[in-house]
Amino acid sequence: MVVIEVATGRKLTASIFPLEDTDFKQITKKRYFFDWKKEKGAGELFKLTLQGESEILGLLALKDFPREFRMQIHLLCVSRENHGKGKRYEGIAGSLIAFAGRTAISKYFDQACISLLPKTELRAYYKSKYGMMDGGPQLFLEGARLHTIIKKYLP
Repeated sequence: MVVIEVATGRKLTASIFPLEDTDFKQITKKRYFFDWKKEKGAGELFKLTLQGESEILGLLALKDFPREFRMQIHLLCVSRENHGKGKRYEGIAGSLIAFAGRTAISKYFDQACISLLPKTELRAYYKSKYGMMDGGPQLFLEGARLHTIIKKYLP
């Protein structure tokens, strides 16, 4: 997968790995908006880094709902310096969403679905940027829309 350095337009290879206990040393609430230590044991935790580097650019907490063939994005966060108009890299959140989708498809094949419960101010953004659909309080991706996100961010 790639992320784009905003200042230069350069495409950089990124990777997603399971979060390790030693990673929590660099994950502060100030930089990542949430207390990620509270998420231990609540689902699977993942980090996005540039290939060959240890700096964490984004975080993902995934919960599995097998009876519903669904993976829920419990938390999704990009580091503070990659948030908003002055961000350093583009494509972090999209790559994490696509990773969640690929994970769901690997488990549930054509019945796979991913969902998230967005903050009110992000609801419209997720719908326009990622093509997410309303599912009551949650937004979701399945079928062709899910495959489109995966192809866009995990070519």
